[in-house]
Amino acid sequence: MNFVKGINTIIILLLILGCGQSNQKNALQIRNDYIKQQVTINIQPFADIQDGDIQFAYKQLKMVYPFVNLKLTIQLPQSAYYKERNRYRADSLIIFLNKQTPKQHVTIGLTSKDISINKNNNKDWGIMGLGFCPGKACIASTYRLSKENKQSQFYKVAIHELGHTQGLPHCPIDSCFMQDAEGGNPTNKETCFCEKCKKILATKGWKFE
Repeated sequence: MNFVKGINTIIILLLILGCGQSNQKNALQIRNDYIKQQVTINIQPFADIQDGDIQFAYKQLKMVYPFVNLKLTIQLPQSAYYKERNRYRADSLIIFLNKQTPKQHVTIGLTSKDISINKNNNKDWGIMGLGFCPGKACIASTYRLSKENKQSQFYKVAIHELGHTQGLPHCPIDSCFMQDAEGGNPTNKETCFCEKCKKILATKGWKFE
C-alpha cells in the first residue's frame, strides 16, 4: 500500500514538473514571437547634421524604445534635391530610405537641410518632418526649429514622424507629440504622447514610465 502511494506521488510530481516545463516553453515561445514582431528603428543621419543633434535624438529614443540602431552618416541623395528652392523633397528622401530598410525595420533620416512636400495647391511646402502612416521610413529636419531649444524640438519632430510609421494619426490633444503642426512649430507645447497614443505604442513594444 505504501509502495503504491509512493508511486502515485512520483507520478504526480513528474506531471507537475512536466506542466511547469511546458508552461516555461510556451512562455518563452510567446516572448520570442513578440520580439520578432517588434521592429528595429534605424537612425540614418545625413552628413550635414551636427553630431550633438544626432546623439540627443538617439539617447532620447533609447529611453522609450529598446531596439534602436544608430547608423553611420551618408550623403543626401541628389535625386531628392530641388534646385529651384535649394531644398530636398521629403517624399523622395523617404523613398530613398525605404529602399535601404529591410523587413522588421523602420528608418528615420535626420538632416539639417530644408525639406518640402506638395500640399494642396502649394507645390513646395516647407516642413519639419514627414512620415507615412504606417510606413517603413520617415524624415526629420532641424532647419525650421528654434535655436534656443533645437535639440528638444528635434526629438519631438523625430518621435512624431516615427509615431506615424507605427500607425498613429495626428492627435487633437495639444500636449501630445502627435498633434498636427498645421504649418507652424507647436513642439514647445508638447510634453509626451497622450494616453491613447501610448496604449497603441505599448502594444508595439514602446515603454513609458
